[in-house]
Amino acid sequence: MTDKDKTLSGISRRHFVKASSALAATPLFINRSAFAANPQTSPGTVSSAPEERVVPTCSTFDCGGKCDIRAHVADGVVTRITTRPDNELDEEMPIMRACVRGRGYRKFVYHPDRLKYPMKRVGKRGEGKFERISWDEATTLIADNLKRITEKYGPSSRYVHVGTAVSGGTFSGDAMVRRLLNLTGGHLQYYHSVSMGNTAAATPYTYGAAASGSSLDTLADTKLVILWGHNTTETIFGHSNHYFQQMKQNGTRFIVVDPRYSDTASSLADEWIPLRPSTDNALMDAMMYVIVTENLHDKAFIERHTLGFDENSMPEGVPENESLMAYLTGAKDGIAKTPEWAEPITHVPAQTIRQLARDYATTKPAALIQGWGPQRHNCGERTARGSTLLATLTGNVGVKGGWAAGYGGIGNRKFTTGPEMPDNPVKEKISVMNWVQAADDASKVTPQDGLTGAEKLSNNIRILFSHAGNYLANQNPDINKTIGVLQDESKIEFIVATDLYLTPSAKYADLLLPETSFMERWNIGETWGTGNYLVLSDKLVEPPFEARTDYNWLREVAAKLGVEAEFSLGRDEKQWIEHIWEATRLSMPDENLPTFAELQIQRRHLFKSKPYVAFEDNIRDPDNHPFATPSGKIEIFSKRLYDMHHPEIPALSHYVPAHEGPEDALAAKYPLQLITWKGKNRANSTQYANPWLQEVQIQKLWINPLDAEKRGIAQGDTVKIHNDRGISLVPAEVTQRILPGVVAMQAGAWWQPDANGVDHGGCANVLSSSRITALAKGNSHQTMLVEVAKA
Repeated sequence: MTDKDKTLSGISRRHFVKASSALAATPLFINRSAFAANPQTSPGTVSSAPEERVVPTCSTFDCGGKCDIRAHVADGVVTRITTRPDNELDEEMPIMRACVRGRGYRKFVYHPDRLKYPMKRVGKRGEGKFERISWDEATTLIADNLKRITEKYGPSSRYVHVGTAVSGGTFSGDAMVRRLLNLTGGHLQYYHSVSMGNTAAATPYTYGAAASGSSLDTLADTKLVILWGHNTTETIFGHSNHYFQQMKQNGTRFIVVDPRYSDTASSLADEWIPLRPSTDNALMDAMMYVIVTENLHDKAFIERHTLGFDENSMPEGVPENESLMAYLTGAKDGIAKTPEWAEPITHVPAQTIRQLARDYATTKPAALIQGWGPQRHNCGERTARGSTLLATLTGNVGVKGGWAAGYGGIGNRKFTTGPEMPDNPVKEKISVMNWVQAADDASKVTPQDGLTGAEKLSNNIRILFSHAGNYLANQNPDINKTIGVLQDESKIEFIVATDLYLTPSAKYADLLLPETSFMERWNIGETWGTGNYLVLSDKLVEPPFEARTDYNWLREVAAKLGVEAEFSLGRDEKQWIEHIWEATRLSMPDENLPTFAELQIQRRHLFKSKPYVAFEDNIRDPDNHPFATPSGKIEIFSKRLYDMHHPEIPALSHYVPAHEGPEDALAAKYPLQLITWKGKNRANSTQYANPWLQEVQIQKLWINPLDAEKRGIAQGDTVKIHNDRGISLVPAEVTQRILPGVVAMQAGAWWQPDANGVDHGGCANVLSSSRITALAKGNSHQTMLVEVAKA
């Protein structure tokens, strides 16, 4: 062993092994009461190490909680993770205690399989064969390939992919590589959010703006909450579970609409209503039919604030029988959208539909909160708008205790500003769902397919950066199709990937760089939704082996491109964080943010702003605050959608059978609908490699006993899930917690193909479709038909 191997740049091998081996003796959960008395002392122990410090921090993965975790640091090593003690609880704020993911971070950071050195590919792309190189060689390779490819193809051939393991803070590697590319000619941008892009694109056709969430403290007196595909107990979504549990204790009734009896249904639901995936709009249509035919709609609200409810409130230039009332009563097609009509489509009993509609319409106020799963179908835009119509009919928009649309961030505040981004000279933009097409054949990406800013793409993607993003060959739909493009080196000529581990996506890199964890860099974490706080996530320990932050090595690349001064502005990583914080503080004088020096002492800043209700001003004073729609009103009927003349984008958001839904002819061959859920033990695929968290939730396929019996499948059997796109093998979980005709498994498992391409990891994306949605050009990961057999 050389001296260089013994003590590498960063934490020494001795320290890393010491930290890793100590995990076996460290309990996952800590007695909080022992820590409460003295937060500077290790929980349940007598401090014998006076040099130990306990640092409140948070992760900067793309996770909505930003839980308050306490890192115990001694001798340059994080020795344990605890969480917020009882003596620091604040009744006006969420508890913010770490979930199982937060408590398991140490095992993830100190894992022997972490990438240690920069490496370049030596085998075929995807084989995962690499050789170690120096950082100077690595940054030279990047700079040389950027110069070569830009000179040959132009800057629009450069692309930065989704990077969810670095994008959860205000300062991220993917943002800084975009900054570098913009300073050297630009890059092909993408738009859209894989998480909730269909909702963001659809709801402006109702409200004129993307429906933003209210603050959850406005629901304190809400009598009824309908969680429509919203699994907050497992996803730890912006600490909403904190508020929901308080509401549950205070008597709020919860109804969960979901094909799966999720942990949220188990912990909150007074009633569980399972329905077939992609038939949400049929259930919504039937609910609206009951509401209007039983005279339960809010007539005064509808008359004052809406367009398109009946024939008397339609925009000009539209023929008869296009209003909501005409659709529901069957004036145009002869089919009344009754609960009996919806029952065979949704598999929800007619009487259940009728009672759900009555409960929602007669309970004042009530909140129908739709999660992000239902809008990840190829009918997701219609589902997202459908919830806005229900909220409108019942007068639950813009009122305290109601809810306008799907779950999202608060619309009245933007916290941290992020690093300044130079203008991008490349004006073409693609949907995040178009990148495989753009790499395969740029001529396939047209405005009809999602291209904006140009009539055609000028270049294929030739160089790609993937910063801690396992989307490339794991989270991307239809993996087998995707890897065919990735393996062809005549298409994308150079792929740079950074990560903590050799993920399935990292195997397709030409240059693979060891990433730092959030414990080894500076950042600021902010919550999604209504957490209302900012947390300093500072550098606690040195990076292990030769791992470096993205910004650190990007400065070297910038120097080799001759733009280091413009790129860095003379700031190191901490100075960038200070700059971003101070810029945010000056832009938000009413929030009384501390100075950066003060933040380093108090560690976090809590916002105790007044409750916020989405669209409250528009409803309270419509004359002075009209909706940003063409009519200035809530548009139940959208003339803009009507003029598109697209059968999948109705002007009224109503039921249209989905591609690969239960009414598709393909169901004769593949009769089961496969859906996925976001589990408690990882954020997307991040932390999949954490063995502690693999024990928390084992990858299995949920299948109803009726479906299992037909196929001779017993509990624990290995089953083959298959369709025309791929095959995955996984153990069966035979359970009544899933609707017959539907199967489910957790999203984010790593793809593990054998020599024949059969996945042994339970990765749903060998089965998912790359079909894009009609309006948003967004993703439809959730809409897939499969068959299941005993392996």
